[in-house]
Amino acid sequence: MGNYTEKIKNKHELKLLFEKLKSDGKKIAFTNGCFDLLHAGHIRYLSEARALADYLVVAINSDASVRRIKGDKRPLIPQDERAEVMAALGFVDFVVIFDEPDPFEIISFLLPNILVKGADWGHDKIIGRDVVEAGGGEVIRIKLTEGVSTTNIIERILERH
Repeated sequence: MGNYTEKIKNKHELKLLFEKLKSDGKKIAFTNGCFDLLHAGHIRYLSEARALADYLVVAINSDASVRRIKGDKRPLIPQDERAEVMAALGFVDFVVIFDEPDPFEIISFLLPNILVKGADWGHDKIIGRDVVEAGGGEVIRIKLTEGVSTTNIIERILERH
């Protein structure tokens, strides 16, 4: 394993890093998701998210969290492997795994400067928006790549077998 695995942190390590980076005047963007099968849509989205700030933190749903959201057949890739793949991306600065069904707790704990979500989320439906905005941060929605999703990839694989 390379140095990229050092980018995988727990929320307490990240909180200390956030405090230091913010005191140095750095902006931190935060996004989250299952990221079960990494695809071009994810890459485009994460690259755009990173361009918004000095640092990008990606919070990944734990295996148990993914199962609660997506059902018993997901995730396809275990959380530690998903975190490792995410950490290997050059434009991702830190990765954290969270166990809750939604990211509200970790967003409230870390309080990033910028909360990034896909444009498929209505502004008023974005979890954590209220705490980020109340803390002086902003919420930015990024347009998603149409027709590219993990669910679509799984459906194409199943159709071919």
